[in-house]
Amino acid sequence: MTNKFYNALFASGIAFILTCLMVGIKLDTEGTQLAIKGASAEQWTWIGLGIALVFLSQLFSDKIDAIFSKVPKPKLSNMLPKEQKMATLKPWLLALLIVGMLVWPFMVSRGSVDLATLALIYIMLGLGLNIVVGLAGLLDLGFVAFYAVGAYTYALLSQYFGMSFWACLPISAGLAALFGFILGFPVLRLRGDYLAIVTLGFGEIIRILLNNWTAVTGGPNGISGIDKPTLFGLEFSRRAKEEDTVLFHEFFGIDYSSSYKVIFLYLIAVILTIFVVYVINRLMRMPVGRAWEALREDEIACRSLGLNRTVIKLSAFTLGATTAGFAGAFFAARQGFISPESFIFIESAIILAIVVLGGMGSQVGVILAAIIMTILPELAREFSEYRMLLFGFLMVIMMRWRPQGLVPMKRPHLELNR
Repeated sequence: MTNKFYNALFASGIAFILTCLMVGIKLDTEGTQLAIKGASAEQWTWIGLGIALVFLSQLFSDKIDAIFSKVPKPKLSNMLPKEQKMATLKPWLLALLIVGMLVWPFMVSRGSVDLATLALIYIMLGLGLNIVVGLAGLLDLGFVAFYAVGAYTYALLSQYFGMSFWACLPISAGLAALFGFILGFPVLRLRGDYLAIVTLGFGEIIRILLNNWTAVTGGPNGISGIDKPTLFGLEFSRRAKEEDTVLFHEFFGIDYSSSYKVIFLYLIAVILTIFVVYVINRLMRMPVGRAWEALREDEIACRSLGLNRTVIKLSAFTLGATTAGFAGAFFAARQGFISPESFIFIESAIILAIVVLGGMGSQVGVILAAIIMTILPELAREFSEYRMLLFGFLMVIMMRWRPQGLVPMKRPHLELNR
């Protein structure tokens, strides 16, 4: 009991120091000078309650673990029909889901469609990182670098060469894949924490390069005025930029509405997401997908079976980066403005949290977690200052209650008759 008391005291002390630095002390401007301001009485009350919670949770960790072990864990398989019925219903359910996604934006507000588009971007990013982390077992903390490469590729090609979104989309994905392939070589012999540090450094190198290469990338000012996607040459703007440009509302003889552009971007995101899900699902069933899982489970056993470890790792990094390139190009087209501050480390942390929260290797879990991580901050905007704190608390709860994720990966298995 004495050791637990000291451990709890140490943990609460660390929590007190970190909380005071992040929440208890704030820098504010008074004229031309910086002033240090303390937290309010209400905030100090919450800080005290949080530290007390850390102390008690560490002191009675055994009892808490016993309580969590008794909490029933929901099983998705119990809520679904049997395998034979599910095999029959699956195509119809998927078709119904796709039709619903295509019809839904015409029935809701513009803000809801815009939020759904953002969720689809994070779904693509989560699925891409799921290849590297969830399937291949390679911890990547710099995944946002490929996201930035895809975004800047489209922005630069559009600005300097006037190329359209549809022409730049495969180029962005290809260039991001090239960067993933290049990153794969230095990390072939690394694993665990060493791999995470190298990938983290790669992500920061890309961000700093974008920040300092002012002549090309615009530096901290970023790139603005990025062209939006068009529908067979039809633009969704109110006025044409050039005389020979045909506008969408003029071509169909309808009144202009800004919601047309939002819905069109959402539909593009839906198509890209369906394409990514289909391709990754097929890859998981192919030998390369089995090789990723073999590498994740035991690298030594994987090598002993004659599998080429170099090819497996490079394929995981390359295909994961390709998905991030798709998402980056679409993000640049949707925003119309990008800067290095859009691709900071916290974005990689959020994408990794989506993969861990949803379930390592599970496509359905990643999709569900991406929706949760995107929508919850919008529903609780009054807690926007404590967004990352809430994310961390959610991850701790998941590690205690359901460490395998919301929807664990279901592996096919065979049973012999006894």
